[in-house]
Amino acid sequence: MKIEGATALVTGANRGIGKAFAEELLARGAAKVYAGVRDVSTVTDPRLVPIQLDVTVPERIAEVAAELTDVDLVVNNAGTGRPALPLAATLEDARYELELNYLSLISMTEAFAPVLAVNGGGAIVNMLSIVSWVAAPNLSTYSASKAAAWSYSNSSRVQLKGQDTEVVGVHVGYVDTDLIASFEVDKIQPQLVPAAAFDALEAGQPEAIVDDWTRQVKAGLSDDQNLIYPGVEEQFNAAVAG
Repeated sequence: MKIEGATALVTGANRGIGKAFAEELLARGAAKVYAGVRDVSTVTDPRLVPIQLDVTVPERIAEVAAELTDVDLVVNNAGTGRPALPLAATLEDARYELELNYLSLISMTEAFAPVLAVNGGGAIVNMLSIVSWVAAPNLSTYSASKAAAWSYSNSSRVQLKGQDTEVVGVHVGYVDTDLIASFEVDKIQPQLVPAAAFDALEAGQPEAIVDDWTRQVKAGLSDDQNLIYPGVEEQFNAAVAG
């Protein structure tokens, strides 16, 4: 799918990676970009069309899908993370992460798939993570929600291919956003994420793997317990000792 001339909806488009997605769409010649946010007053770019949308409310998603009949590209970017170790994570936080990071993908996909079909197929871009593949102990429930989102992306891709709708999963490590502002780690700039995502989409690729660290993790998935998790355990133990 080509971005030029497309009409797109980006969830969580008022900051961080979502804002970068919206700006990249405009830079590539998208005809219209809807910014789906909870509070439309937070959308300050006059080039964007603000849409009130809470992706944890399926009824509102259905209303928006009925309104935005011209959409041919959906970017599911809205998400949240509540850092916690496995033995300290609360069920309340875990449920919220699942609602926003995973279950919203189901609601958005089911609501917009008919719209995309009418408009020729189009595409869905799902913002995933390196932790879709390797669980970070300090992001235990967040990792689980992203793993679920990855699995759903893969299954939906198979069915949606029948209506010529592409599904691109975007995987990346640490990005310089509010979620990991307190993490003392190497981070990439948000603008690199949509660039890689839309390069993959325009090339017909099912996944965008943004950074070298994520590529290394994916390459080790065939034997993750021996190739990946010893390093995770080493980092975790060093952090605890520190």
